[in-house]
Amino acid sequence: LSNVPEGVLFKKGDIKDAVFIESLFVEHKISFVYHLAAYAAEGLSHFVRSFNYRTNLVGSVELLNQAVKHKIECFVFTSSIAVYGSINDLSQMQNPERTLKTANPTQKAMVESTPPSPEDPYGIAKYAFEMDLRAAHELFGIDFVVFRPHNVYGPHQNMFDKYRNVVGIFINQIAHQQPMSIFGDGEQVRAFSYIDDVAPVISRGPLVPAARNEVFNVGGDIPYTVNELSAEIRSALGALDHPVANH
Repeated sequence: LSNVPEGVLFKKGDIKDAVFIESLFVEHKISFVYHLAAYAAEGLSHFVRSFNYRTNLVGSVELLNQAVKHKIECFVFTSSIAVYGSINDLSQMQNPERTLKTANPTQKAMVESTPPSPEDPYGIAKYAFEMDLRAAHELFGIDFVVFRPHNVYGPHQNMFDKYRNVVGIFINQIAHQQPMSIFGDGEQVRAFSYIDDVAPVISRGPLVPAARNEVFNVGGDIPYTVNELSAEIRSALGALDHPVANH
């Protein structure tokens, strides 16, 4: 609760709880819904399939049901770059020999015109709800804005999650005096996105008329190798001599 700004009403609940969700719309006049709730499973979602779909898809649908019923103005959804395919860290952590596949493997940067081709249940759930939003717009006229963030990091990030977010993985390994794990030669390139650069874009989404009923990738556009990232994190934490383990 320390992150909740003063004057903001906070109610704790489960997005899968249809009764709870309905009570929010009944008690309050809601114009915009910002749906950021999710279990960010990514590659781990292969092993928690039922939980993933119940939380990330069914829970999202419960929220959309009420948004349609109460005729809100715009539904903002944070999807994921995972809709483009296996480009998350866990894919390589589970199997460093795995060939990662995307809809356009020769393209250096994913753009909104890149056809989605999710490979894990997390990405499938995210893309399925994107399609459901569009279907609701066509039938009921509810506007939406979809954002696909990628590699977001910043204060209060869960650095103890060893299954995703390479920034958090590296910080966690340094904190526990473990070698920083780099799979392959470390020259994999990614763009990392600071939360203060991403959040304002999402917040303004429904206020920009031209953004309505569109999908946007949101995040950094300057690429860094995993080797460069590990060096920057070691420097920031004053651990320049921390060992690196290549796998």
